Amino acid sequence: MAESKKMLANYVPVYVMLPLGIISTDNVLLDKEGLKQQLLKLKTAGVDGVMSDVWWGIVESKGPKQYDWSAYRSLVELIKECGLKMQAIMSFHQCGGNVGDEVTIPIPQWVLDIGEENPDIFYTDREGDRNKEYLTLGVDHLPLFHGRTAVQVYGDYMKSFKETMADLIGEVIIDIEVGLGAAGELRYPSYPQSLGWVFPGIGEFQCYDKYLKAAFKEAATKAGHPEWEFPDNAGTYNDTPDSTEFFGSNGTYLTDKGKFFLTWYSNKLITHGDDILDEANKAFLGCKLKLAAKISGMHWWYNSPSHAAELTAGYYNLYNRDGYRPIARMLSRHDSAILNFTCLEMRDSEQDAAAKSAPQELVQQVFSGVWREHIEVAGENALSRYDSYAYNQILLNARPNGITNKGVPKMHGFTYLRSSDDLFEDTNFELFKIFVKKMHADQEYCSDPAKYGKELKPLKRSKPKIPIEDLLDATTPMKPFPWDEETDMKVDG
Repeated sequence: MAESKKMLANYVPVYVMLPLGIISTDNVLLDKEGLKQQLLKLKTAGVDGVMSDVWWGIVESKGPKQYDWSAYRSLVELIKECGLKMQAIMSFHQCGGNVGDEVTIPIPQWVLDIGEENPDIFYTDREGDRNKEYLTLGVDHLPLFHGRTAVQVYGDYMKSFKETMADLIGEVIIDIEVGLGAAGELRYPSYPQSLGWVFPGIGEFQCYDKYLKAAFKEAATKAGHPEWEFPDNAGTYNDTPDSTEFFGSNGTYLTDKGKFFLTWYSNKLITHGDDILDEANKAFLGCKLKLAAKISGMHWWYNSPSHAAELTAGYYNLYNRDGYRPIARMLSRHDSAILNFTCLEMRDSEQDAAAKSAPQELVQQVFSGVWREHIEVAGENALSRYDSYAYNQILLNARPNGITNKGVPKMHGFTYLRSSDDLFEDTNFELFKIFVKKMHADQEYCSDPAKYGKELKPLKRSKPKIPIEDLLDATTPMKPFPWDEETDMKVDG
């Protein structure tokens, strides 16, 4: 009994991301019987639940506050019928234009119509290209959407979801991941494939809409530098750091002007996430669930001094400045919201040396920073993988110090990307089943999260806003926690 209890304490739940297009753009749950068979098959693997996008562009497509949740209601009921839990993503972004997007689901047409008249509601690069994936954070508090601000639009959507799904929250829906940017991630859309970006380009800053330009002008003037403007030497999407003046050796990023811009750009992103999570907290107050925010695993150029790809995405992370711990500290006020991180399957040795990638060190840094802020971290794989190397790397990141009865952190949960025909191919699925069992510390599926220390409690109101100075205290770098060389729970061990 004691041994089983010890092992259960090391249990990490596994969820599987459902296919992107299970609900059509005209709001119909497609191939319900086929989906049911998928869910039942996943249940046989012992998974704890599934994750699905809940697309703004589908639900509120008819007009402001004209919500139609019927297809999603059917989906959640089907998940319940199959004995699984659900992580729901409030997807305020477009599907299409990012890695792995095989369907296109734009944001609501009535919002795009506003953008026809006023294209500055979208993130904009230096060349003036607009990105229609997600609204610029510059309009978060401007009543441009039939009298509502963007943050109010997101808040109303979440309140309506809560009201419609109230009887299924806590029982089936146990996590709400709040979409905060492109691909649902808290970031600027700095590397859009739709505008020609290819890996490992450094990306571009996305702050050239009129609202963010005005906000920067005001901030620079207040700081006594009205002459400062946005960088004009940071290159284009597919440049390397050293080919630009901004990110190159002794680059602009190291000057007072560069530091001021990068601090402003990254702080704006943190405030944006904070404001929308506050709305989410109000919407789901008292519900038995956890809120989560997703951060992108920007592993390329991590081993280059300027961390260019992270910087253009809004993560101001350098060897002497932690760009992730302030985000975790912000999350800590929202009844300990979870930080969800990607690229957990990647090993440095698999990456192209020219991209100066370091996914392992990045994961170590982010996880360590999150745990130091006393909140939970969850994770996903960035790309579809079906091999033991990927699974073993995920297992290592889930329990960096292996099976233990000490108070060493472990991951809150893992979401596998994604359910597909390839996953269900015989050999792949057999290995996936072993992976789930190892994530569960060789225990049988456990339906009660309290038994592995993850009891769901009613969501409490967010604590007061943390002053930006206190958030920036968390930029001081700290040595990451030690990771074992390899997992003690290998799928091929």
